[in-house]
Amino acid sequence: MDDDVTIEDEGGPEIQKTPLGNQDLSFLQQTVGPLVAEYGWYLLFMCVGVYLVVQHLSKRRVSQGQSSSASGAVQVISSNLADPNAVVRRQEALEASRRRMQEELDAKAALFRLKQQQLEEEKRQQKIEMYDSMKEGRSYRGKSKTAQNTEEASTSTTVLKPKTDKKPLRSSGFNPLSGEGGGSCAWRPGRRGPSAGGG
Repeated sequence: MDDDVTIEDEGGPEIQKTPLGNQDLSFLQQTVGPLVAEYGWYLLFMCVGVYLVVQHLSKRRVSQGQSSSASGAVQVISSNLADPNAVVRRQEALEASRRRMQEELDAKAALFRLKQQQLEEEKRQQKIEMYDSMKEGRSYRGKSKTAQNTEEASTSTTVLKPKTDKKPLRSSGFNPLSGEGGGSCAWRPGRRGPSAGGG
């Protein structure tokens, strides 16, 4: 190397110091580059093989965990089968809850049918009353309308003013088409001559 510097000490051996150069990763390129160039395909196949082995082991671990949980479930079931009284009690509780829910549903259905029958009976009565009143020549007012009118009459406390107290908006002789009696706005008929447009 040409850059080496020799320094002589008084009374000591010679020490050779190399100057510090650019300290980057170029030395890796010099050592790893030929290795990858020569064995690159082998390294690639080895990495893929390691990846596949890791995937296989993780799948096996998951399947072992599932089989252990399944065996735990089998043990719980077998312990329940060993105690038939517990199974019978569970079945009876299920039956009782189903029976209770069915009874509630039946009660609601019966109540709904009763309400529907009442509504149909009321409609039938209204139709009969309307038919009778039309037969006699009177107008028919349903119970609901008359009940509302009587409630409104009883709850209203204001006295309605007669309509004769109102001042008319216009005089009785006002005609908007005549142009008389109005303010600044009046209707005037257009000219009757030929149109002045170009032809």
